[in-house]
Amino acid sequence: MKGPGVRPVRRTWNVRPLGGPISAEPRINDRIRVPEVRLVGPNGEQVGIVPIAKALELARESDLDLVEVAPTARPPVAKLMDYGKFKYESAMKAREARKNQAHTVIKEIKLRPKIDPHDYETKKGHVVRFLKAGDKVKVTIMFRGREQSRPELGFRLLQRLADDVEELGFVESRAKQDGRNMIMVLGPHKKKAEAKAEAKAERAAARGGAAEAEPDAGIA
Repeated sequence: MKGPGVRPVRRTWNVRPLGGPISAEPRINDRIRVPEVRLVGPNGEQVGIVPIAKALELARESDLDLVEVAPTARPPVAKLMDYGKFKYESAMKAREARKNQAHTVIKEIKLRPKIDPHDYETKKGHVVRFLKAGDKVKVTIMFRGREQSRPELGFRLLQRLADDVEELGFVESRAKQDGRNMIMVLGPHKKKAEAKAEAKAERAAARGGAAEAEPDAGIA
């Protein structure tokens, strides 16, 4: 709309926001723009509140970096440290943590309500192996035709299986009907990381025992 006394509306399309992306890196050395900091020494000792110029001078004299570790404190907390070494050690710790991180996996076993003894033992063996490895097991009973009218067969079979593996796992989710199926979830007593460590130790012990059993080739 135009006319006397009416100013045009300024459009703000494609206006770029001020500033750049927020960095996750702490401010170090000359990037710390505050008048004073609460200074912490390289060994964790409390130096006290000092002017930023004094803190930077101490950092240069010690051949260390001044790193802002608590920017929201009043005044901010800064520490004297070798920042390059600190970043390297932090990256190595994070890498080791990811390496040792173990995720629980849900395995699935399917049974029929009138399973024969041999098949049952085979399926139970799989459940035992999964639980020993620290994995959860989803046990599914599949009903067909008239079997759906006898859910007690599924309940008894699932209870039997839970009793047979109670030393390795527990019933995390009780048996429940899901359409034509009945489902129960077993959880391992041991965590995944513990199970992996035990399996690794067992393999090492087995290799050591095999080496001891071999005869010495140098003895006639």
